[in-house]
Amino acid sequence: MGDVVHATPAISDIAAARPGACIDWVVEAPFAAIPALHPAVAQVRPIAWRKWRKRLFMRDTWRAMAEFRRELRAQPYDLVLDLQGLVKSALWATQARGPRAGYDRHSIWEPLASHLYDRVASVPKDLHAIDRCRRLAAAHVGYALPSTPPHFALVAPTSGWMPAKANYAVLIPGASRPEKLWPELDWVALGHRLAQAGLQSVVFWGSAEEQARARRIAEPLHADVPPFLSVHDAAGVLGHARIVVGLDTGFSHLAAALGVATLGIFCDHEPSQAGITGDGFARSLGGVGQVPALSDVLALVSVALGTLAGETRD
Repeated sequence: MGDVVHATPAISDIAAARPGACIDWVVEAPFAAIPALHPAVAQVRPIAWRKWRKRLFMRDTWRAMAEFRRELRAQPYDLVLDLQGLVKSALWATQARGPRAGYDRHSIWEPLASHLYDRVASVPKDLHAIDRCRRLAAAHVGYALPSTPPHFALVAPTSGWMPAKANYAVLIPGASRPEKLWPELDWVALGHRLAQAGLQSVVFWGSAEEQARARRIAEPLHADVPPFLSVHDAAGVLGHARIVVGLDTGFSHLAAALGVATLGIFCDHEPSQAGITGDGFARSLGGVGQVPALSDVLALVSVALGTLAGETRD
């Protein structure tokens, strides 16, 4: 999900540099709701590769892939741009009709993929993922890289589930690996601080294990634990929150991209290449072997709340 979010400013750049450009986006089906929130995306083409790769020897899988390829080749493109730079994304790029473009072999994470492009460009690997996407798009579409900060332009949708209280904060304590987790008692202390600011906490989850953790954190806070939310509905909840504090997860990045004040807690990853970035207040704390202290998180939350108070007065 983070890769999808990080690619959206490149779409904003293309739309600004080439008004009237028709932009289609091929994306994993579970994340299709994200590019659909960008006003410059004409058509989202969901691909079920995660499902297909688990059933590659099934006849219905090959029929589904053939149908997707047929739809992808229904019209020619002036450019097929692979912003992800992986072998799987490059292989699917070859299925579309049009010149394929991507990173050169020195810039890409999986060098084999670069051999599948008709055009390549050099982009430093030590840049933030957002900057890499923006530079790649500028090089291949043919415009000067904008000097302005990245603009995500995502519009928060209406969610099928919303908290009972209008003023709320979202906590995202779930992560894909135990190394990314932040102590549960610290999440509770954070929730109490947000309650002092008049904000009801909403604790997100995405798996049975995360749901149990969310309930443990929510109980002493009398916080809301939503039902399982689709990406579309989660975007609606995130986009109307006052502040979001989350681990290094896709939803944290999505919240910042929606312009919500967002604080990212990094416990097992360096934020230099994938830190929280957005159209509003966005900060990252921590890194590999640097679990952020509760005091540091609370201090930065106070800064964010002060910023929001200033906006309200204005």
